Amino acid sequence: MAAKITPRLIELTYEAALKSYWRKSALRKFLRASHISETFLGSWTGDESKREFLDRAFEELQESDRGKAVIFQMARSLSEQTTFPDLRNWEDSEQKVQEAHGAVQELKIYLKQQDEEIRSEREQEEAKKRAREEKARIQRSLTDRASLQQRLDALHSQVGTQVGGYKFENWFYDFLDFFDIDNRRPYKTNGRQIDGSLTYDGTTYLVELKFTSNQAKPADIDSLRAKVEDKADNTMGILVSISGFSSVAIDGASGRRGVLLLFDAQHIYLSLSGSLGFGDVISRIRRHAAQTGKAYLEVSKFGG
Repeated sequence: MAAKITPRLIELTYEAALKSYWRKSALRKFLRASHISETFLGSWTGDESKREFLDRAFEELQESDRGKAVIFQMARSLSEQTTFPDLRNWEDSEQKVQEAHGAVQELKIYLKQQDEEIRSEREQEEAKKRAREEKARIQRSLTDRASLQQRLDALHSQVGTQVGGYKFENWFYDFLDFFDIDNRRPYKTNGRQIDGSLTYDGTTYLVELKFTSNQAKPADIDSLRAKVEDKADNTMGILVSISGFSSVAIDGASGRRGVLLLFDAQHIYLSLSGSLGFGDVISRIRRHAAQTGKAYLEVSKFGG
C-alpha cells in the first residue's frame, strides 16, 4: 500500500464518495467495484441514508488492514474522476458537480502530497542504505588491505627463499585482485615460464617477480625483455623486485621506446597505505617512462 491511511485521508475519501454519487444505486455500484462485500452491501436497508451507510462502512473498514486497503483503493478511484454521470439531470446538477469536483480535487491534492512524502522517505531510506553499503564496503576494503599488509610483512623473514618466492607470487596476484586489476597467474608459453600477466588501461604487461635479498640485476632485465619482445607489439613488462634494483639494471631497462616498468617494495607499500591504488602507481611510472625514458621512479619523487 503506497499511501498512509490517515484520519484526513479517510475523511476526504468519505466526502468524495458521498458527493460523487447521489443515487443509492450508483453508490452501491461503486462500493461493489471497490470490493465491499456483498454481505455488507446486503445490510443496507431502505430506510438507511447514504451518509448513515457510509458511516457504518468506513467504521468497519478501519478495523483491518484489508479494510484500509479498500479505503485506499476507493481514494485512488475517486481521485481519478473527471466527470460525474450520476449528478447529471438534476435541477441543481451544476452545484452538485461543483461540490463533487471540489471534494475530488481536495482528495487528489492530499494523495499527491502523500506520494511526494513517501517518495522523499523512500529516497532518504535508499540514500541511507547506500551510505551503509558504502561504509561496509570501505570497512571491508580496509580490512582486506590490512590483511594483505600483514601477509606481506609475515613474508619478510622468508625473503630470498624458494618457499618465500612462491608465497610472494600468490600474494601478489591476491594484491592485484584487491585492486580489481585483470590478471593471469603464472603460466608457460613456448617452453618459457611466465610469472603471470596483468592488463591495465588497455595494455597487457608480462610480470616478473623477484623476492630476493639482493637487488635485481641486468640479467633479470634482459630475461624479461626477451619474453616481452617475443609477444605482440602492445605488450610491456613489469618487474617487481622486493629489494629494488641496481643502477645498472635501471639503466638497462630504460631508454628510448622502453618496454619495461620497474617496481620495488616502496611502490607496493604505497598502495597498501591507501595513498594510491596500484593501477594509479602503474600509470604514474608509465607516464614518467614516456616523458623521460626512465623505467623506474622512486616513490619519493611521485609528486614531481
